[in-house]
Amino acid sequence: MDSRLLRAVAALAFTAAASIAAAQGAPGTTEPGHKTAIFAGGCFWCMEHPFDELEGVISVTSGYTGGTKANPTYEEVSSGTTGHAESVQVVYDPAKVNYQKLVDVFWHNIDPLTANAQFCDHGTQYRSAIFYTDDEQKRVADASKEALAKSHRFDKPIVTQIVAATTFWPAEGYHQHYYKTHPVQYKFYRYNCGRDQRLEQLWGKPNS
Repeated sequence: MDSRLLRAVAALAFTAAASIAAAQGAPGTTEPGHKTAIFAGGCFWCMEHPFDELEGVISVTSGYTGGTKANPTYEEVSSGTTGHAESVQVVYDPAKVNYQKLVDVFWHNIDPLTANAQFCDHGTQYRSAIFYTDDEQKRVADASKEALAKSHRFDKPIVTQIVAATTFWPAEGYHQHYYKTHPVQYKFYRYNCGRDQRLEQLWGKPNS
């Protein structure tokens, strides 16, 4: 099934629930002592859940970054003309979870071998990337990518980008925590997109 059709089918409940979900869409404010990380791994619906489960993560917000268009809409980003990638912004407490752990979770939830696509979604808007916010994050991300390459786990090069973070634009409210607000549609999309099947091929079966 075409990825755009999958997203459309999964989003059938958007209109009815938009006013409710919009109230849940505001990104959390970064408090003193908290830090921010930004990752792109294809459909942002599917990247929220892994980080939400981590102790020490304060909030996870779906949005767009890496492009040039200010205040982009979902439709604009989906067209592939803005340069933005669907991304998640993770606010975390470094006293409880470190950036290395976030990067490890990121790798295990993406396909790092495919450029400008993730699973059934194709285009630069679905590229995988780590958007570092400071020199330490860049060091950790670069070292992690290098270690993964040297592990010889894969027989193809890792094409995930590691680039400096730019403005992060939160997505529309109805996109936030879609896996919670629309669990049936979310599971339908995720399965039919082949995400879990491909992740198992790359990383093995999850521990739980």
